[in-house]
Amino acid sequence: MTADRARVVEQAAERVAARLGGFRPEIALVLGSGLGDLADRLERAVRIPYREIPGFPEPQVAGHGGELVAGTLCGRAVLVQRGRFHLYEGHDPAACALPVRVFGALGARTLILTNAAGGIRRTFAGGALMLVADHINLTFRNPLVGPVLPGEERFPDMSDPYDARLRALAREVARTRRIPLEEGVYAGVLGPSYETPAEIRMLERLGADAVGMSTVVEVIAARARGIRCLAVSAITNLASGLGPARLTHDEVLRAAERLQGALGSLVEGVVAGL
Repeated sequence: MTADRARVVEQAAERVAARLGGFRPEIALVLGSGLGDLADRLERAVRIPYREIPGFPEPQVAGHGGELVAGTLCGRAVLVQRGRFHLYEGHDPAACALPVRVFGALGARTLILTNAAGGIRRTFAGGALMLVADHINLTFRNPLVGPVLPGEERFPDMSDPYDARLRALAREVARTRRIPLEEGVYAGVLGPSYETPAEIRMLERLGADAVGMSTVVEVIAARARGIRCLAVSAITNLASGLGPARLTHDEVLRAAERLQGALGSLVEGVVAGL
């Protein structure tokens, strides 16, 4: 099993490296639901469809593209994952973490993730950005289960999963660019159904400020490889039971699209400041 997983990472990294020539990414970006337009800001972009990369499935969720995009952003070498894989699509944690492992194999040492999330904190309104300070893994899945892959720790420290210096940089960028930015705890759940009002009350009592269906598996894999992480949630709606509206994926996508300008400016500022 270890050999199989390690070989998939190696094959995928080799294929991507061959397409990129001598380009070596310093920073990797993972773009969530409805947030893929940030990839269009890259200069001298090289696009690699997932179908050309061993082990990469095609995304099946609206709002998620299906390609890696490499190029420069604010003068830095960046590799963007435009569309992620989710546990609720039937993928195992290793498949969801495969892109992050490939980023590490290619040399990226900083990972910036975005996601769409429901707001639990009662002062949130739809349309907010939340810097993730910590997470609660309620998917009950972990990409490190099984034999240890080469280059990964068996027991990675998760006391600071979202790098403190990166978060300080993001707060400074938000201040100077006048981007409203909240900060809080992200609860990662399995999905794909939205939560019930009772489940949201439970999450609130557990200390969660937002809830979504991604990110935590990727961050665990990244930390096992020594990659520092920053994550920003686009709070697209109030979670179930906190507002009158029924929750739909279409509305999540529309709200995420409205936040793309502010989120793109924030990410650009962070990249420029690294």
